[in-house]
Amino acid sequence: MRRRLDFLRRSLRAEGSPSSPSRKSSLAWLVRGLSFIPAVVATASALAGDPLPAGLAAARSDLTPKDLARVIAVTRPTADFSKPEPFELMQGGAGTSRKDVSRDAFSQPSANITFEEEGTFRLGNALFRKNWVSSPSSTQASDGLGPLFNERACQNCHLKDGRGRPPEGGAGTTSMFLRLARDASSEEERAELAARKLLNFPDPVYGSQLQGLAVPGLKGEGRMQVDYQEEKVTLAGGSVVSLRKPGYSVDGLGYGPLDPRTTLSPRLTPPMIGLGLIEQIAPADILAHADPDDRDGDGISGRPNIVGDGASGGLTLGRFGWKAETPSIREQAADAFAGDIGISTPEAPKHWGDCTAAEKACLAMPNGVQQRLGPVEAPPPVMDLVTFYSQNLAVPARRDIDDRQVLAGKKQFYEMGCISCHTPKFVTLRGTPNKARAFQLIWPYSDFLLHDMGPGLADGQAVGDATGSEWRTPPLWGIGLTGTVNGNMFFLHDGRARTLAEAILWHGGEGQKARNRFAAADAANRDALVKFLESL
Repeated sequence: MRRRLDFLRRSLRAEGSPSSPSRKSSLAWLVRGLSFIPAVVATASALAGDPLPAGLAAARSDLTPKDLARVIAVTRPTADFSKPEPFELMQGGAGTSRKDVSRDAFSQPSANITFEEEGTFRLGNALFRKNWVSSPSSTQASDGLGPLFNERACQNCHLKDGRGRPPEGGAGTTSMFLRLARDASSEEERAELAARKLLNFPDPVYGSQLQGLAVPGLKGEGRMQVDYQEEKVTLAGGSVVSLRKPGYSVDGLGYGPLDPRTTLSPRLTPPMIGLGLIEQIAPADILAHADPDDRDGDGISGRPNIVGDGASGGLTLGRFGWKAETPSIREQAADAFAGDIGISTPEAPKHWGDCTAAEKACLAMPNGVQQRLGPVEAPPPVMDLVTFYSQNLAVPARRDIDDRQVLAGKKQFYEMGCISCHTPKFVTLRGTPNKARAFQLIWPYSDFLLHDMGPGLADGQAVGDATGSEWRTPPLWGIGLTGTVNGNMFFLHDGRARTLAEAILWHGGEGQKARNRFAAADAANRDALVKFLESL
């Protein structure tokens, strides 16, 4: 410990004057980001008064003291914006894709997997793109669709492995969904939430997600409707940005009214890149950034979403989904199979998907279980391949990292306080199931924690520990290629923002100070910050 503290003192002395923004950023990082400091361990362990769940260590056990010192040094926020940092180009570590930028930029395999694993990746890709059909069908390995569903294939929601889009113009709603949920209404239900047996409670008729499509002979549940109101924001220098504020409703409900307590939460499908690397960030490194009581007084809290672990039956750290509600890629895939396509898996053996007891016509439909293939519609080999594919979609390399405007924008990103939530760097675990993801320096620009983003972005829907105004910090890597891959620019959880500047201006709550600094900056600094984001 003494040697580590000496290292910290040397690091602090190297950061410049006490009043410099870069020094303040480094101080905040040192206070919040080092899991071996007892005070930080206590903060990470508090978790709203609960003890740290078994299996979530408060410090990394995979690193020697020498390795720990290296990790501290390499992940410390930079104070030098005159040139790119070492390894900054390879934002996905050794697995970064160096392929030419194209619409397929998010669909490349990790560059450091083996030749044999590339074959596994391509089989997983085929299943990810596979269209499921309704039962009964002659294509017995592909039936089981629905009966209620949002899409027939994973790829149809994760367009080109990138983000979805809101329903507007000629676009459908299949890459943005409405989550349906209500809070607990009895002591028994509150006890279930406290024990984390459930994240929230579905609508009694329509379940946990509105599904607009159905197999032949059945009607869909309804159609999402979005209405926008434009709001003008004036920035420093007099330029005006128009923000669109959405309102959500459901048209053509097929099975009666929604429960009056049910909330509607729109969710845009997020990009798939880098998921396997996120899965291998040490829980201690994420928890070390948590500051639920804002002990350092910077206005940024950051809370983990502790959720049930379907694999172990215990509790663990949620890190995927807009509210960090899912702990692993495999569980995320199983939830999507059940909720979006209506396909049962070993992890979610729901042969009728999200159909509820009130939807009797749905439950009367045949399912696609083939006994010769096992008791579910997507047996373990399917889940193995889809999970492997999802774990190994490569992060594309950075672009223009030595461009003067990009470097100036990076400085603005740091000095405006964006890195308080969008943590630039992590080093993955030493011991990983696949060595391609072991001990990799990665640049996701996220702390994977929940932050209150204010009333403007609130959906009013609690999910586990996440309140109705909290969202997980989304990773920013690849965000500059959104237009190239998806042919559009829609950001935030519901795609309301049509530009990166709009996305920033929607930040409230814990992001309000950074948002205000952006709005008050001169046009050159705003443009530089956006240019930096476009290089990610």
